[in-house]
Amino acid sequence: MPFHIHIDASDKAMRGALRQVEDRLPYVIYLISKNLSKVELNYTVIEKELLVIVYSSNKFKHYITLYQAFVHTSHAIIKYLMNKSDVNARIIRWLLLLQQFDLTLIEKPRKENVVAIFLSILTLPASDEEMVDDQLLDEHLFSISVLSPWFSNIANYMVVVRFPPNLSSKEKRKIVRKSFPFTWIGGNHFRLGLDQILRRCVREEEVFDILSACHDRP
Repeated sequence: MPFHIHIDASDKAMRGALRQVEDRLPYVIYLISKNLSKVELNYTVIEKELLVIVYSSNKFKHYITLYQAFVHTSHAIIKYLMNKSDVNARIIRWLLLLQQFDLTLIEKPRKENVVAIFLSILTLPASDEEMVDDQLLDEHLFSISVLSPWFSNIANYMVVVRFPPNLSSKEKRKIVRKSFPFTWIGGNHFRLGLDQILRRCVREEEVFDILSACHDRP
């Protein structure tokens, strides 16, 4: 089921709404609002409209990543920017950021875009006036390392009473101390929380299936 992102950018603030439609009935999932920073106040109308798409996509990324999303906008020129080569570096960076999502822009005249009109008059507690985070994900990345699950050392200690090689005595005592709230049942690792509820530790290969099960429906 695709997501729908509705946006509105004014002279001083930006707002967005994330929703889905099931059986022709819309369901609102998330509403956001942000005041523009002093720098962003100087952006052109089109830059502000594109900025709110970047801001909304970042806010909604846990929902729309790997899913189709339709962005409803009142500015048809944004579609033109997608295929234009002679734009400034700021817009190029934003367009590159948006490529990580499956977004389809839908242009709708403002008088017909009832959600945008609703957002423009909606009073929401706006976040602070810091600039939108528009840095590329790996812009300051120099190396990548893959770590074992955080509970692997504890699990090995509980099952076979064995520590990873080259650990100091202090590090071994730390693993023993951290293992107190954990237990091993039927080949699975469980942790007893402060609320006295026993919860299973999730393995890395299970994460995507769990996220899909939680977000496939509104």
